[in-house]
Amino acid sequence: MLGIFTQFGSSSAGLGALGLNFSSFVIQLVTFIIALLVLRKWAFKPILKVMNERRKTIEDGLKLGERMEKEKADLEERVTKTLHETREQADGIIASAQETAQRLVREAEDKARDKAAGIVKEAEERIAQETAIARRELEKQIVGLVSDVSEAIIHEKVDAKKDAELIDRALKERQTA
Repeated sequence: MLGIFTQFGSSSAGLGALGLNFSSFVIQLVTFIIALLVLRKWAFKPILKVMNERRKTIEDGLKLGERMEKEKADLEERVTKTLHETREQADGIIASAQETAQRLVREAEDKARDKAAGIVKEAEERIAQETAIARRELEKQIVGLVSDVSEAIIHEKVDAKKDAELIDRALKERQTA
């Protein structure tokens, strides 16, 4: 049978017409198959292994990137929530401070008002005391003047009892008038 193929390859018809030699073709085919098996065993498997590892690394990187994006979104949401809560707390503290300040101002105003009222009351009491003292001194001076006038009019010294009666009568008349 090989003979048929060699005749077919050497004849001017068939493969020979194309300029191909059958024995060369078979040798090249066997060489190709051997090269294919050698490459498959020692080159293609390691190359495929490296390619699969790279593909796995890339897929893991993509999964990690997606997970990091999700964590970033969660973190941003938590930060926003925390900022909102912090602002609310700050607003509450400010409102409380304002209320405390207003209360302290009101208390200070009340104390100042009470102190002013106390000062006015104390001044009124002092004025009343000084007025009473001035009246007593005035009455003493009036008694002395009345005594002097009585002596000048009557031309005699009036004793203390009579003097007191005259003064009392004069004061009663003055108070009723």
